[in-house]
Amino acid sequence: MRIQDLPYPDPGVPDARSGPRFLWWLGRNQLGGQLTAMAWGLLHFVSVSALPFCVGLAVQAVVERSDARLALSGGLMALCCAGSALGDTFLHRAAVTNWITAAARVQQLLARKAAHLGAALTRRVAAGEVVAVSTGDVEKIGWFVEAASRFTAAAVTLVLVCAGLLVYQPALGVVVALGLPVLALAVLPLLPRATRRADLQREKAGRATELASDTVAGLRVLRGIGGEELFLDRYRRASQEVRHAAVRSARMWSLISAIQVLLPGLLLIAVVWHGVHLARAGRITVGELVTVYSSVMVLSYPLRHFEEIAMAYSFSRPSATRAARVLSLERAMDTTGTRAADALGGDLYDPGTGLLAPAGRLTAVVCGDPDTAGRLAERLGGHPPEPGASVLLGGVPLDELPIDSARAAVLVQDKEPVLLSGSLRDLFDVPRSGQVGAEEALGAAQCGDVLEALAQASLGAEDPMDVRITERGRSLSGGQRQRLALARSLVTDPGVLVLDEPTSAVDSHTEARIAEGVRSLRAGRTTVVFTSSPLVLDLADRVVLVHDGAVTAVGTHRELLHSEPRYRAVVTRETDEERAGSAAGPDIPGDGGGAPRGDRGTPHDASRNGEDALRGVSRKDADVLRGVLRNDDGALRGALEEIEETA
Repeated sequence: MRIQDLPYPDPGVPDARSGPRFLWWLGRNQLGGQLTAMAWGLLHFVSVSALPFCVGLAVQAVVERSDARLALSGGLMALCCAGSALGDTFLHRAAVTNWITAAARVQQLLARKAAHLGAALTRRVAAGEVVAVSTGDVEKIGWFVEAASRFTAAAVTLVLVCAGLLVYQPALGVVVALGLPVLALAVLPLLPRATRRADLQREKAGRATELASDTVAGLRVLRGIGGEELFLDRYRRASQEVRHAAVRSARMWSLISAIQVLLPGLLLIAVVWHGVHLARAGRITVGELVTVYSSVMVLSYPLRHFEEIAMAYSFSRPSATRAARVLSLERAMDTTGTRAADALGGDLYDPGTGLLAPAGRLTAVVCGDPDTAGRLAERLGGHPPEPGASVLLGGVPLDELPIDSARAAVLVQDKEPVLLSGSLRDLFDVPRSGQVGAEEALGAAQCGDVLEALAQASLGAEDPMDVRITERGRSLSGGQRQRLALARSLVTDPGVLVLDEPTSAVDSHTEARIAEGVRSLRAGRTTVVFTSSPLVLDLADRVVLVHDGAVTAVGTHRELLHSEPRYRAVVTRETDEERAGSAAGPDIPGDGGGAPRGDRGTPHDASRNGEDALRGVSRKDADVLRGVLRNDDGALRGALEEIEETA
């Protein structure tokens, strides 16, 4: 595989049973590149190792005053220098190619696994670990794959040189042949400790990365409750732990490097001492002594690759283990593709909860727990977080459809959709039916003011669709990002559209217009909305209450308000006192009223209602904070519990 041929048409099916097995699988799949690098490495190392023989031949020719042998030695030296330069050039080229292609293969495998798992990936593996695997770990894995061919070439060269010295000068060759294996294997007792320290360093670095990722994700919430300094101190401590672990690991590798310098020096002293005695006794010539001495000096170069391969394996093994752990993840119900995907349609039914979304109607689903709503939305999309009976679309199990067909038939927009950087035109460049235009989708999602704001911020764009948005839409407010994501989902016009809290970050007036727009645009198409907003629920054809993982009530919004206390408690946010008062017979407004909602993504509700500041933190923010509190801090965990009680 050449670099210009990347990406791979098919990166293959990895052996993800363990880190070493994954490294072995990568090496086997790059056998051609490994052999090429090893061949160029042999040319380079053998040419370098042959120079001492040429030098010894030249010295002996001068001693014997042989012009012919001196010219021959000069020609051989020129040939060795040319072979060394040629081999080094193409060895570097082949090694870098192996490094890049191995890293590219791993990245393709990770990208394919992420696309296969969808939103379930970050629920099963920490986001910080995914970031570490896809960045630094990929480079370390590529380093080992690339270093393996150079190490093999260096090891073969050592064997050839030892054999050559035994034939050329047996008396000194025996000393070298016995000393070189000791040099190569002397660091082996230190490798387990060095590996453990490297593993500890990588573990602490991954924890620090995970902590930083969670903290950044919940920064807005942390600022709202005054917890940013606490988490900053926590990250400082984690960073210092990484530094101390790195220093301890570096000390061990420094010791290994020192041994790699000390032992060749001792061998060189032994060779010179023994060789001088042999030369005085007349058993060897001066040229032979110079040859063996130079060979021992030159062999320190290929010996360095023993240290390199040890370091590469020690650092790449935990990286490969993490990559294998991610690549070994499977969907709870994997799609086998045993059924044709033609003419998908009909009712959407979840046998696990009993939820039924009739075809061509707008169904609203109310869940008291937002986590339950998120998991149920994933189930309806065909990628559930845990095993169970498959969701049926028109009586066809989604897990029997090809995964691409299942996702095209049922589109799920989660609570925190991602906007990639680029223009608005790029944002809407998604697979679509062609029945809904971008203007219609933007209008239904009430994005007019968003387009105006973007046009004013970008004076060079004549068409608002050419305005560029920053990565993840950071230049937009939460409500603007949410509306643009909703418009993107609407323009795809899927057979079944599942929306998880699509209006949680907008004000009530905009929310009402969005509900009307979605209902109008999706007329005749199956739409499922997870929400607790009375404005959206009142426009739904059918409202379903899910409690404790099962459907407990079905009807219209106004019917359920009068007949179902649990539904009324979720939608109107009744407290225990209010629920007790309502049992005495207060009149429930028929317009689906209740406590004013305002902008639930901001703390303004608290100031309007005179509540405590924590009441302004939405349940969505509590979910974010729960991820930030993964390391269990008592003070902020108490704040989280108070938020969940009041949100």
